[in-house]
Amino acid sequence: MARGNKRSTIVDVAKLAEVSPKSVSRVFNNEPHITPALRKKVLRAAEQLNYHPNVMAQGLVRRQSYLIGLVYEKPSPSYVVELQRGALERLHGERYRLIVLPVESVGDHPKDVVDTIRSAALDGVILAPPAADHPDVLDGLVQARIPFARITPQSREGLGLATTMDGIAAAREIAEHVIGYGHRRIAIIKGDPDHPVSAQRLIAYRAAFEEAGIEYLPELVEAGDFSFESGYEATKRILSRKLRPTAILAQNDDMAVGAISAARELGFEVPGDLSVAGFDDSEIARVVWPRLTTVRQPVVEMAHTAADMLIRQLAGEDPGPTVVHAHSLIERLTVAAPPAEA
Repeated sequence: MARGNKRSTIVDVAKLAEVSPKSVSRVFNNEPHITPALRKKVLRAAEQLNYHPNVMAQGLVRRQSYLIGLVYEKPSPSYVVELQRGALERLHGERYRLIVLPVESVGDHPKDVVDTIRSAALDGVILAPPAADHPDVLDGLVQARIPFARITPQSREGLGLATTMDGIAAAREIAEHVIGYGHRRIAIIKGDPDHPVSAQRLIAYRAAFEEAGIEYLPELVEAGDFSFESGYEATKRILSRKLRPTAILAQNDDMAVGAISAARELGFEVPGDLSVAGFDDSEIARVVWPRLTTVRQPVVEMAHTAADMLIRQLAGEDPGPTVVHAHSLIERLTVAAPPAEA
């Protein structure tokens, strides 16, 4: 064992395994023609010494950083956690490490996003919306020859790697679910206008309304930014008007929970007086009371797939075609029939 707090080195491992430091290096770099006996001796010695190879040093030898970035823009905390979880699950046991790159506004500073990615010397990057669709970000990465995988891209099909879901079908299904309970006066809280998915989900809601013969009422549509606070404030505005809805479709779970909070504060019972539905099935949907009816967006799976495709591409393997993940309707407790007086 190394003395005191001193970290073990490759020389310590070589000495304990009774091999040369070069042999230890070859084992940890997965070089060919390593005998099983040698590998076993080296790994056993490394375990005894609690030795872990320096990924950055390995990267210098191979001219790789072994770093994969994850770029996202101020979405809900639950969404971020699930993005990170999916990517980290795939990177577990790999040499690659995840570098998280939060961005205040991709639309305002696309060049800064590309410059940050380039300066971080990343081997590849996972792009969450809206970076996954911003033309300046995409063109900048292509020009810099940095591989990237896009999560739920809405434009430029075939550019880079991609993993997605049928967002139109998912949003339409949750709207149809609310309509199926008999609601005809339905409010909508939109997400950040800079996120292409906001427009996509609105299109899907309107298609469901039209199919059911329900009028789309612009006065019952409020803007949000995917945050709890924006859902809370939007709902207070919606419920302060003479024309009140019997249900609210929020474009993500954080805004839906904000809507529930505002409704209760104003004396409305959920779902007795007002039904509320979200989108994502993030952690907040499962812990709020009443538990939130929503549609599950497979964020963890999509991030896992994006990381997997990048790793395969960086290894010189075929990353495969765009992967489409399935959504699912999650029926819980916040949607019920409208009150009788409605």
